[in-house]
Amino acid sequence: MSTPSEPRPPQDGPALEPIRVLRPRRTDALAELMREFRRETGQESGGHESVALPRPPAGSEALTQELPPVAREMRRPTDVVPPGAGLRRAAVAVAVLAAAVIGFGGALLLRGEHTDDHAAPAPPPSAASTPDPTPTPASPTPPAAAPVDPDGAGTLREGASGPEVTELQQRLLSIPDVYRDGSTSGRYDPTLTAAVARFQLWYGIRGDETGVYGNDTRAALESRTPAGAG
Repeated sequence: MSTPSEPRPPQDGPALEPIRVLRPRRTDALAELMREFRRETGQESGGHESVALPRPPAGSEALTQELPPVAREMRRPTDVVPPGAGLRRAAVAVAVLAAAVIGFGGALLLRGEHTDDHAAPAPPPSAASTPDPTPTPASPTPPAAAPVDPDGAGTLREGASGPEVTELQQRLLSIPDVYRDGSTSGRYDPTLTAAVARFQLWYGIRGDETGVYGNDTRAALESRTPAGAG
């Protein structure tokens, strides 16, 4: 709030009237700018009509007039997609895809042709692989080997017969109470088997099967009896 000025003493003479200076507004320049803007944007015939503002007369206060708003149609949007752009993009994408498929198929065909050209021919059948029509005689089957006696060669057991069994009976008869009342029939019977087992038990012979006249039993019996005993 302004402070009231101090009262001044009255002056002699006529009172001075206030002088009012009027400055006209440049409305014609604004109208010219609007016309240029419409001319550049191509909206000279569309949108709002231009209003010519009258030049204010000299010595009078210029009238204030609100300008019409600029229509949105006068502004050229920059992000509007022109019609037909989507179809063109779709056509370009389809053409690129078709070219890629054609190129891939051509590459596969060329690769198959090169593979067929460079394939090695099958080797001709050799003479070694040809079957011989002449039958090969079968080789004779070798005779089966005689089973090896675990008690050694020349082992006698129950069921054997011959002069070796007779010699065994004669040697056992020379040892007291081993082959009591035994016979020299030349057959390896259960009585002779029991006599051989008794001899092995009494003299601690463990290398042969019980009741079997093997190498260890033969060596022990021959060392204790003379040849042709009995």
